[in-house]
Amino acid sequence: METLMTAPAVIHHLQFANLPNGMRLHYASAGESGKPLLLFVHGFPEFWYAWEHQLAEFGQTHFAVAPDLRGFNLSGKPADVEAYRPRHIVEDLVQLVRVLGYTRCVIVAHDWGGAVCWNLALQYPDLVERLVIVNAPHPYLFARALAADPAQQKASAYMNWLRKPGAEQALAASDFALLEKMLTGEADQAPAWFGGETRARYRAAWSQPGDDGSHALTGGVNYYRASPMHPPAPGEAAPDLSRLDPAAFVVRVPTLVIWGEQDRALPKSLVDGLGDFVPDLRLERIPEGSHWVVHEQPERINLLIRSALP
Repeated sequence: METLMTAPAVIHHLQFANLPNGMRLHYASAGESGKPLLLFVHGFPEFWYAWEHQLAEFGQTHFAVAPDLRGFNLSGKPADVEAYRPRHIVEDLVQLVRVLGYTRCVIVAHDWGGAVCWNLALQYPDLVERLVIVNAPHPYLFARALAADPAQQKASAYMNWLRKPGAEQALAASDFALLEKMLTGEADQAPAWFGGETRARYRAAWSQPGDDGSHALTGGVNYYRASPMHPPAPGEAAPDLSRLDPAAFVVRVPTLVIWGEQDRALPKSLVDGLGDFVPDLRLERIPEGSHWVVHEQPERINLLIRSALP
């Protein structure tokens, strides 16, 4: 299958949705409202612009929408850590779909966006026509790995560091040096995709203050502070998963999972057994792709997304 050979769709941003729950979400879009809705959901430390290539492509055939999640860039940034519990992020997306005038959509999500949208698909299967996940583990499999797999606990140790007070200041120090390192890895030279205008846009997004004048990065870091998903801290017992019913975590929507296998924080072992929780599953592995495979190979990602559309 080839991508369309027409001109890329024009991306419009500085659009805002005022949700019934009081949250104000900024979003970018391409294509015409009324066409099938394709919702793109970013992760940390990103914002809507992570989906630039996807909006340009899918705006040709869909109403393609990429919000800034609460706590990021131009969307509302509540001060309370409790405001970043997963249920609130799910509620934002459900209400956004409805405010946009839709009852169903295809969802494409990465990283934290994927974590949220696994839960959305579990709770609102009638809203999700298709689910496309990029490098975001299924919640039950991730919880099991964090509780019992020493390799995963080591790979996810950064989550406990991000939960600590002052993490946002450390990430922003020296002109966002640590935050950029999260995106670019250990290489001396930044990857080709993270240069020029893209780097400037990310820095601008990371500089947007909170609603109450709080640190610009606090909202994003609060996802880690509010989440029950993290490895046990030193001296802390692993969570008891015996009370969780695996049957409650079965996703009943057609799902494509794309996995960059060079992900250092989320190893490919996290997709082992995924078919037990997603009966209608297609898994596409990208052996050379990192956690940021959406940026590294946008055309390939677009082809895979299009192949999953109804």
